[in-house]
Amino acid sequence: GAEAAGGVDFKGTVGPLDIAAGTYNIAVDGILADGTATVIGPVDLTFDADTITTIIAANSVAAIEPIIVTQPRTPVSAGSARAFVVHAAASAPQVDVYVTAPGADLTAEAPLGTFSYTETLGPVEVPAGTYQIRVTAAGDATAVVYDSGDVTLTDGLDIVLAALPNIEGGSAAITLLGQTPGGALELRDINVPAKLRVVHVSPDAPNVDVVVNGATPPLVENLAYPDFTPIVEVPADTYTVEVAAAGAYPGSVVIGPADLPFDAGTTTNVLAVGELANIAPLLASGDPRSIGVYAKVRIIHGSPNAGNVDIYVAAPGTDITTIEPAFADVAFTDNTGFVALPAGDYEVSVTPTGDDSVVAIGPATLSIVDGGVYTTIARDATGGGAPFGLIVIDDSP
Repeated sequence: GAEAAGGVDFKGTVGPLDIAAGTYNIAVDGILADGTATVIGPVDLTFDADTITTIIAANSVAAIEPIIVTQPRTPVSAGSARAFVVHAAASAPQVDVYVTAPGADLTAEAPLGTFSYTETLGPVEVPAGTYQIRVTAAGDATAVVYDSGDVTLTDGLDIVLAALPNIEGGSAAITLLGQTPGGALELRDINVPAKLRVVHVSPDAPNVDVVVNGATPPLVENLAYPDFTPIVEVPADTYTVEVAAAGAYPGSVVIGPADLPFDAGTTTNVLAVGELANIAPLLASGDPRSIGVYAKVRIIHGSPNAGNVDIYVAAPGTDITTIEPAFADVAFTDNTGFVALPAGDYEVSVTPTGDDSVVAIGPATLSIVDGGVYTTIARDATGGGAPFGLIVIDDSP
């Protein structure tokens, strides 16, 4: 009856919690756009003394289910690390798991074990040191579906690893999410990329090229206002980025060089914002993961001439003078972040802050679906100033 943790996102963890042995009522509520719904339980579970119980909410939203595993709560042997692995990727087949010295030939190694969805391996202790964790299709050591690269398992480490679906790009089928006494730890496949998109939001700037690390041809060529590129996958790294007038590089650089970090598993929109005299990069990060029970929408103020604004998101035909803005006093370059909205049709209206009688943008119809992911950018007209408009980017799967 009492909430133990709230707002736990995908790959989030709770605990470990130390509780007295006994029977407890456990439930998991899914957070919807307009409320909550119990998706696991309520169920009475008995927790024994000196036992570690891990509850994993697994599978897709339509088939969410608990995987409950237990292990003795005993000390890790001196000089060792202990791991317990759970197959929690419903879409992944039966696999072999290898924990070896870095670079070992898997065809000459024996797997730690073979398991299918909901099954477990371990717990197993290994001497503390540096290892490489690889997962292959069952019975085929050459079909690697996950590679951790070099991983240091420290003396005394006690970790529960859940194999989850990889939704962050690259070729890996899974990722490993770890729960330790100190909290959560993700071991991504070494080839998980960073993702980026470039958006031209400078109203009086010419068509541009985007050059990375001085390399030619440019990563992006001849991008016009107010266009944007598809999402591009690049190896995670820090890149030197320059924006130049199309075809003019290395002359006519209007942004940069700027060193921009792009981390594995992240998606970053790089916006060229402001009028040409003050053009600058604006990074818009955030989790673009699709969620099946509602849409995700964010709004970015990219209009250098509109001033601070109020943003209304309402049912079609709504008189905005009768409602409060969804976002108030939004300044140039501000980003609302992703918010949850039920599927349907909406009208987006943008007004000067505090004056709902003047609609600077809209009402613009936005039709969204459950599972959809949308970024909306307020912009100037070509050349600058009014009439203002919107750039709508649909990243729905």
